[in-house]
Amino acid sequence: MRYIIFYYILAINLVTLVVYGIDKYKAKNNLWRISEFALITLAIAGGSLGALGAMYAFRHKTQHPKFTIGIPLILIVQAVLTILLMRR
Repeated sequence: MRYIIFYYILAINLVTLVVYGIDKYKAKNNLWRISEFALITLAIAGGSLGALGAMYAFRHKTQHPKFTIGIPLILIVQAVLTILLMRR
């Protein structure tokens, strides 16, 4: 069970990081954007660390309170839940 959780968290964070990077690229090139709903959903699905990393690595969504406050809060909740699941 622990390995499944670990690999899921790793994969969803990598996907989230890439998706945020793609959205930043699209923003810079005036292309059709990825919705904020989709970006936040990826964070909620377990990719909050990837989202937070991408926000600062790509300087993307750092002016939006729902991201600058919301993503760290999601990360805290997920970290607590992950620790509780890993203890089992």
